[in-house]
Amino acid sequence: MSSAAPARPPTSYLMIGRPELALIGITILWGGTFLIVHHAMRESGPFFFVGLRFGTATLVTLPLAWPLLRSITGQELGAGLMIGLGIFAGYSLQSWGLQTISSSTSAFITAAYVPLVPILQWIILRRRPRIASWVGVALAFAGLMLIAAPQEGMAMGTGEVLTLISTLAIALEIIFISLWAGQVNVARVTLVQLAVTALLAFACMVPAGEAVPPLSWTVILSACGLGLITALIQFVMNWAQRSVSPTRATLIYAGEPVWAGIIGRIAGDRLPPMALAGGLLIVAAMIVSEMRFGNRDRAPT
Repeated sequence: MSSAAPARPPTSYLMIGRPELALIGITILWGGTFLIVHHAMRESGPFFFVGLRFGTATLVTLPLAWPLLRSITGQELGAGLMIGLGIFAGYSLQSWGLQTISSSTSAFITAAYVPLVPILQWIILRRRPRIASWVGVALAFAGLMLIAAPQEGMAMGTGEVLTLISTLAIALEIIFISLWAGQVNVARVTLVQLAVTALLAFACMVPAGEAVPPLSWTVILSACGLGLITALIQFVMNWAQRSVSPTRATLIYAGEPVWAGIIGRIAGDRLPPMALAGGLLIVAAMIVSEMRFGNRDRAPT
């Protein structure tokens, strides 16, 4: 599928432009959200929290996108729906998992989505993964096993399993964003995907048997504050990935669990040595899976 975005000349991965700097900035913000959600999950169910968070993000985005909605296309509605489905599944499962695991553990497990991106590109976009991608998958698997080691019998608990499943949805979100990047209006698609996420989250409260929690300023301020951050993150991702490839973007996102781990440690979160080693292996998997060897791999994928 062709892209309407102007092509960027092939560059080294050491060269960083404004889109890359923007992605680095939101990665730092993203890393700080895990601890906030972890504390909020003590007083709220995951679907209500995700609904309130993305409902706030939708309201923040609405004034920017409203003047442009008359020109919305079917392609933009479809893109917003698919990206929204990925966001809903990823964030809901991740929030659910944060009820029982620490913010640092969640961040490191979530980082396993990076080696999944090349595999999904193979399935969806027919781009064959490189050997480095398979090495990354193997390292990520080893890291996940070490994170599970503190659990009895080397078995992952419910929180770890839910978070691991969420990585598939997050990887799909990145693929979907890149699939339509440059062909759609960023503001309109961002509004649709945020609204879809909020509506799906609130709708799932009933079948999940989740009640509206008692009034809590911790939940309200956390969800609304994260809503503002989420709106910014989604706008930047949609804008920056018009010119930054999926693999280059995911390499930048490799810093997210590191920032989450630093913030979690400052807050008193101490991972067992075995789990910390597993987290470092996952970060290594993220980096190795995006490495380029030889001239033919220098251009962005």
